[in-house]
Amino acid sequence: MPSKDDKNTRQIVSEAHSSQRDRDKTYRERALKLYPWICGHCAREFEGKRLKELTVHHKDHNHDNNPPDGSNWELLCIYCHDNEHSRDQVADSYAAGPEDRSVDRSSDNGFGDSPFSGLGDLLKGKLSE
Repeated sequence: MPSKDDKNTRQIVSEAHSSQRDRDKTYRERALKLYPWICGHCAREFEGKRLKELTVHHKDHNHDNNPPDGSNWELLCIYCHDNEHSRDQVADSYAAGPEDRSVDRSSDNGFGDSPFSGLGDLLKGKLSE
């Protein structure tokens, strides 16, 4: 008859195996099996403890779109992944800005439309002296 400690040990091992199987089903684990452990942007290689720095980026930004062939994923290091999402935020902030960004030329600065518009005449005057 197994002891209480043996039952606890078997239960812990069983839960660990179950947890491993669940993790293997996640898109990150699937992506790590499909692709080499290299950042898709900076091409740094990852292994061992540093593998946790490699993330899965969803190309279409939809975390629910996880095709079995991994066609919506790319592996990126945490730095490149952060940069990828930061670029989207910057682009979004510019898109939300004013629609008309034209320069107001109504004020006369004494030089016409361009600050260099009178430069040619000034140079001609100095050269002719």
